[in-house]
Amino acid sequence: MSDIKDPENTLVIELKDGNVTIELLNDIAPLHCARIKELARAGAYDGVVFHRVIDGFMAQTGDVANGNRNGDFNIRLAGTGGSDMPDLAAEFSGIPHDRGTIGAARSANPNSANSQFFINFSDNHFLNRQYTVYGRVTSGMEHVDAITRGEPPAEPDMMVSVKVAADA
Repeated sequence: MSDIKDPENTLVIELKDGNVTIELLNDIAPLHCARIKELARAGAYDGVVFHRVIDGFMAQTGDVANGNRNGDFNIRLAGTGGSDMPDLAAEFSGIPHDRGTIGAARSANPNSANSQFFINFSDNHFLNRQYTVYGRVTSGMEHVDAITRGEPPAEPDMMVSVKVAADA
């Protein structure tokens, strides 16, 4: 945990193979950072699967309504829901979608991001200024790289737990 500069703006995601540490870019996308911390603190992400994992592109997760292995789980619905909180306005910036950055998943409406997010496996600069970037992996990217691929994966991996480092 020595790589954590700001525990209040750092997430620790426990995956099957180990922990992933994410630095949240609160100064770039404060609404998105506040939402992910609120959901993490409520335990909403614990048990949520990676429902869309495309090799060389990204791993998407965060459907707290339909993607939770510990709840009413249906892989066919995973990716169609969000949280019971209102959608967020886009917070586009000049931060590029580089390998390890966190982006807000959304529908065609730029202001429809809610609880879902993706972690970029590669530099995906075609997404720049079209999806909100609000974090970056600072350690554990090898565990992200090991997430089972598929749209959806036959046996999807899940986030065992998601915590704000200040609370851990």
